[in-house]
Amino acid sequence: MCARSALALVLMLIPLAVAPTSSAAAAPQTLTVLTYNIHHGAGADDALALERVARVLRDSGADVVGLQEVDRHYDTRSDFLDQAGWLGRRLGMHVVYGANLSLDPPRSGAPRRQYGTAILSRFPVSESRNTRLPRPRQGEQRGLLEADINVDGTAVRVLTTHLEHTSQSERLAQAEAINSVIEDSGRPTVLVGDLNATPGAREVGVLTRHLADVWRTAGEGSGYTFDARSPHKRIDYVLGSSGIAARQAEVIDSDASDHLPVSAEVTLP
Repeated sequence: MCARSALALVLMLIPLAVAPTSSAAAAPQTLTVLTYNIHHGAGADDALALERVARVLRDSGADVVGLQEVDRHYDTRSDFLDQAGWLGRRLGMHVVYGANLSLDPPRSGAPRRQYGTAILSRFPVSESRNTRLPRPRQGEQRGLLEADINVDGTAVRVLTTHLEHTSQSERLAQAEAINSVIEDSGRPTVLVGDLNATPGAREVGVLTRHLADVWRTAGEGSGYTFDARSPHKRIDYVLGSSGIAARQAEVIDSDASDHLPVSAEVTLP
């Protein structure tokens, strides 16, 4: 065999390096999001037991949690506990809090009595803000809590809210105000919360102009979340902006509140 033929044979036997496929190089980033109205830690039995809520959140494996009806030094009903702070420490998560009610303390030097929403995150929070929502009929003050979260290099905006339960006109005004915030967001956005409205309601239609209801694409069954003992309507939601795809969604069975939590696994653009 001549030298040239021998060299050609050797080259044929050397394995070629395979370039990574584009799909492997761009594997989607996933995020598990949960929404839960915790009823200030009182369960379906009306007994205060915040540890039950902590177990639900831990067992869900959620990366980011939006909570509603969260007390902070509020009253004897929650033992004047900072519930958001306690849950954050218990679960080892970052915490931001939005006080929609802020009342004078019971005595001089004590913390203000607050009631509102919270976001817990396994990922760092770079910025947060709470926006008070309109209440044209003078219902209970509601708010929109936002947190900018760094999910392994991907910037995501997570919002949680709790709309007025007594007036559709107030919920509509609040939904429009939330839309104005969402329209200004230039990043992937997830909104979770207790909307106090069923899927066919006008206020839900307002919010789904810009956001998609993940239950419609990834959930199975009715998705009922209220009340916990005999669920008969769906009022708790996970909504995502364009580019966020829902992989799965479920309602978690629990008696830790009068609502049931909703968990959703989504992929980020």
